[in-house]
Amino acid sequence: MDALPAPLEAIAPPLALPAIRLLRPPRVPSPLVLASPHSGRDYPAEFIANARLDAVALRRSEDSFVDEIFAAAPELGAPLLLADFPRAYCDANREPWELDPGMFDAPLPSWVNSASPRVGAGLGTIARVVASGEPIYRHKLPFAEAEARVRNCWQPYHAALSALIQETRAAFGCCLLLDCHSMPTHPGHAGPPPDIVLGDAHGTSAAPRAMRTVETTLMGLGYRTQRNDPYAGGYVTRHYGRPREGVHVVQLEIARPLYMDEARIAPHAGLSRLKADMTRLVSALVRTDWSGLR
Repeated sequence: MDALPAPLEAIAPPLALPAIRLLRPPRVPSPLVLASPHSGRDYPAEFIANARLDAVALRRSEDSFVDEIFAAAPELGAPLLLADFPRAYCDANREPWELDPGMFDAPLPSWVNSASPRVGAGLGTIARVVASGEPIYRHKLPFAEAEARVRNCWQPYHAALSALIQETRAAFGCCLLLDCHSMPTHPGHAGPPPDIVLGDAHGTSAAPRAMRTVETTLMGLGYRTQRNDPYAGGYVTRHYGRPREGVHVVQLEIARPLYMDEARIAPHAGLSRLKADMTRLVSALVRTDWSGLR
């Protein structure tokens, strides 16, 4: 567990297309669905060659090990959608065309969203920087590169997620999506920092009961929770969360110090406890009567 992270070349074979996995349970007793858009670590060889950062710096943008933390969901009855492509390569929790014009070697089409706050921070669909703020690329990219990543990564992920939500709503009259992430340490936090931040886009992406049930279950497991600060939900939460149509989305951000050494991208002993507790969370949510969310 204490080994240094492997070089990117050793983590996974070259990116396969489409770079997603949908893990389905043998039986689906509940409208609960889980997704992890940021835990992927299949780094294409050409991306590594063009990056000016080392393996650890690139991997700091990952929600590392979140796929492992929720790995038991399918056997408990909840489908689990995973992006295997890394967030630094293509961010599935953004609009499809949030792009920084300064990253590209020619002007972008007029329909590209180049003015969002996320683009301004360097964290658009194709990120300019990693989470720590360091620039990723040695040189500017052709727009065709962004098109290929959106087509081969972003679109398959959202096609699968949209179909899964529709399928679940058709079966149960509603869908509750847990969008699973991890969050870095925030220096200077006043008082004890939260273990888990839950986001429902300030009450607009999920019914109050859904948020309350997730929150009270986590608190019962001993976790300090906080709502919508500093993470209220990204594109997935805001785009898919439509409570009046029976689709409820809660974003879940887990503090990385609970389970990993952030500097070395390595799990520590806390990972086992966290996995067991998140398995208890999923089990409790699968057993919950969600008919009121229809």
